[in-house]
Amino acid sequence: MGIAMGAPWFHIQQSLPDAGIVALSANFTLYGDMSNRMMAIAAGLGPGQEIYSIDESFIDMTTMRGDLVARSHKVRERILQWIGVPCGIGIGATKTLAKLANHVAKTADRKPGSYPVELARVCNLGALPASELDAVFAATALTEVWGIGRRIGAQLMADGLKTVADVVAMDAATVRRRWSVVLERTVRELQGEACIGFEDTPPAKKEIACTRSFGEPVTQRADLIEAVSNFASRASEKLRRQNGRAAQVLTFIHTSPFRKQDKQYSRSVTVPLRRPTSDSALIAQAAVQGIHAIFKPGYNYAKAGVMLLDLQDESVEQFELALEDDRSADRAALMATVDQLNDRYGRGAIGLASTGQTDGRRMWTMKQSLKTPDYTTRWSDMPRALA
Repeated sequence: MGIAMGAPWFHIQQSLPDAGIVALSANFTLYGDMSNRMMAIAAGLGPGQEIYSIDESFIDMTTMRGDLVARSHKVRERILQWIGVPCGIGIGATKTLAKLANHVAKTADRKPGSYPVELARVCNLGALPASELDAVFAATALTEVWGIGRRIGAQLMADGLKTVADVVAMDAATVRRRWSVVLERTVRELQGEACIGFEDTPPAKKEIACTRSFGEPVTQRADLIEAVSNFASRASEKLRRQNGRAAQVLTFIHTSPFRKQDKQYSRSVTVPLRRPTSDSALIAQAAVQGIHAIFKPGYNYAKAGVMLLDLQDESVEQFELALEDDRSADRAALMATVDQLNDRYGRGAIGLASTGQTDGRRMWTMKQSLKTPDYTTRWSDMPRALA
């Protein structure tokens, strides 16, 4: 319908009702809960699961016996029946082939005629005869391959390559010399050689960020301090979940590039911490220092954010001379108690004073005027059926 991904809401708002499009505000709580439910059901495919994103996961089926396609269809139907989310399942000898099979499964279902109908919804590339597999590769653009981005894809097409079949036929050693070891790994994976390991436990993040666009322009320093204090608290919670500590805190603010009538300003600053920590108060203090350093009056700020950098495991200690009372153990216990209370009573039940009052809507929060209810996580929002 001519609406591009990421288009500003105010650019398309007027045309939506006539086009029959339903517009909704983001509901992260609902998305996260539905994702957890979907992943729990999908785990029934095999003994190992690597959750790749909010709507994708890899399942280790190497030890499974029997008809894998039939098993996958049953799990897919269960996901659709239990939580109402349609999905595609792709099976392959490597992660890259599984991702490609997933693309084939979804495309065959949504665009009849693009692939054989028996590959719709569930596609097992490993079960196809060589001639049929070659036909699938030849019918798929190389840009659909996981690991081939826009820049590399353009280079390959400039050399006359167009399809996955063309990529599979490449010599891996030549690819490494001419392009990179990353593309070589992708080619080997497409050829059936596993080069990307399976991770049952996701690795710790190297950076943690919490950023938000404001529901309306923010002009006051105090509102920005509230916003980044909240963002810092949220980022600190994520950091503690992976048992990590941060050595630096980056804070940024900027105006909206879509508001051409406004003066434009964008700035960020990185504040080093005295010692690596996951303490919400210390991290928020550094974020607020960043705001004081970069804030300029007279601008309509549209977005702010906090990033935790130089992350390390909490087992790494930086010792200092005992020139003052060390209450780090007490602070760690305090943060653990805060997390427990927020887990039990809901996020924001207890927090830092600099995050502001929780009653009423803050200027810097998202509007979410079209937000759906929290159907699955809040008793008052649960749908009711009349007998």
